[in-house]
Amino acid sequence: MTNMNLGAAKKAKQDEFYTQWAEIEREMNAYLEYDPDVFRGKVVLLPCDDPEWSYFTKYFALHFVEFGLKKLISTSYAPDSNRGRIDYQPTLFESASPAFDASKDRVRGKMFVLEGKDINEDGVVNIEDLQWDYLEGDGDFRGSEVSALRDEADIIVTNPPFSLFRPFMTWLFAGQCRFSVIGNMNAVTYNDVFPHIKANRVWYGPSISSGDREFGVPSHYPLAGAGTRIDENGQRYIRVKGVRWFTNIDHGRRHEPLQLMTMADNIKFSKHKEVRGIGYESYCNFDALEIPFTDAIPSDFDGIMGVPITFLDKYGPDQFEIIANGDDRDEMEALGVPPLGPEYVGNAGRRKVGVPSTKKAAYKRILIRHRAVS
Repeated sequence: MTNMNLGAAKKAKQDEFYTQWAEIEREMNAYLEYDPDVFRGKVVLLPCDDPEWSYFTKYFALHFVEFGLKKLISTSYAPDSNRGRIDYQPTLFESASPAFDASKDRVRGKMFVLEGKDINEDGVVNIEDLQWDYLEGDGDFRGSEVSALRDEADIIVTNPPFSLFRPFMTWLFAGQCRFSVIGNMNAVTYNDVFPHIKANRVWYGPSISSGDREFGVPSHYPLAGAGTRIDENGQRYIRVKGVRWFTNIDHGRRHEPLQLMTMADNIKFSKHKEVRGIGYESYCNFDALEIPFTDAIPSDFDGIMGVPITFLDKYGPDQFEIIANGDDRDEMEALGVPPLGPEYVGNAGRRKVGVPSTKKAAYKRILIRHRAVS
């Protein structure tokens, strides 16, 4: 489990990871720096979120008045439907509530609501004023109840189950609201996600661009090796690779242009031995330039370039146009690259259909070009 990647989590069905407060705060602060009123007057929905375990509800409840929220809604999944909650026990917050019903508690989801009302009359509106009740169903985000809440919401923020990230994104797109959610960076290459990236309807959030991140996990998840720990309260943590925020909320980094050298200067001065003194390769059967590193993009090349997926951490829609996902055969055919036979499958084959052969096959090439300067 050390430095676990999200693909392994999906395969193991161990995908109940709790996002840390600092990660939520860094990402939301980036949106607020760009637009201080981004949450003002908004209904914020936090699906797949149990306030007893997750920091999302606690964070937005703390800042409810400061952010000017209109309404905060969280939903949680029924324990008997949630394979990650085999250690579930109702908390005192639930069991001491008049709403608690032992016959419903394991089979129904819950909805938690905070509005601008000082319910307990202590002079502030915060998580102590959170009200909750059972849903009719199990709280699955794809159910009619949570989908109706999606349609009511202005903004959705959550860490969805990693094994359900693809259907969760489809569910988000159907709602046509703004969102910020955590997932595997390689999800940008999904055929049902990439068109939204290409059309600038989705982009990476600004607060994570490299490295791994620490997540809390349930008590039954195994821990082994470096990068895992148990804190003084018994909470277990692991580190996960390949994490990114996926969002359609604007932030300032999207509009900061990359500072690039010309092709000649890259060949002469690049820090990358693959470019310095060697130059750039082009693709067999496709008129495009292979760019092995984002900072090696030449500023003066006006044709199509194949860049690593990590380019999206620096992508600015004002500076670049995304043309295609190189691993999508339909998109490559649309660019005039003819389909080839099964003998071209794999690293060597991808190069022959217009995608570079690379030692790190997990890093898909994205085809881009500079936007014309008006």
